[in-house]
Amino acid sequence: MRIDIISVLPELMESPFKTSILRRAMDKGLAEVHFHHLRDWAINKHRQIDDEPYGGGAGMVMMVEPLDNCISELKSQRTYDEVVYLTPDGVTLNQKIANSFSIKNNLIFLCGHYKGIDQRVRELHITKEISIGDYVLTGGELAACVLADSIIRLIPGVLNDEQSALTDSFQDDLLSPPIYTRPENYKGLEVPKVLLSGNFAKIEEWRHDEAVRITREKRPDLL
Repeated sequence: MRIDIISVLPELMESPFKTSILRRAMDKGLAEVHFHHLRDWAINKHRQIDDEPYGGGAGMVMMVEPLDNCISELKSQRTYDEVVYLTPDGVTLNQKIANSFSIKNNLIFLCGHYKGIDQRVRELHITKEISIGDYVLTGGELAACVLADSIIRLIPGVLNDEQSALTDSFQDDLLSPPIYTRPENYKGLEVPKVLLSGNFAKIEEWRHDEAVRITREKRPDLL
């Protein structure tokens, strides 16, 4: 998988991709992430990429020309499955969306800034609009890292235990059940006996029942 991320602050995103699972995915050749500084496609010597909104109002708007030029150049080099705009008014990211993106080959992420992008960029290029929650960030860079992480970890071979991702919260519209490890007893708190029984059918039944219980208590909207 290849992800191209367009940003006015690409340096903000470098660290997450240099460590842990994301670094492992790239070292294995299972994923590659490329950052593109939008000012490289600026329209004048001042490297301008934003301007005042038509109709007045506070804030600045990311201009159509630099974005169109950048995305068009990337598209001329390969075919992209999706061009994703990270924006507060997009569809809220969930596990089903991450699953669907994880089987794609080439993706573009566009990080919004200021008051957002010129609407014509959406009309010309954007195929998906994604939000990571009902709040506003300074820019789309952190959201792009979240989206990339949620996708890349699902690629076969990235995790040491490929079954691990299949048992994550939300994969079956349920939250995860409680989990335990050694010691069996800690300050009077004991591991449920069923988990020590070796009866895997009973263990799976317990885990499912607990997942339903926890989901009902914490996220009844998922049921």
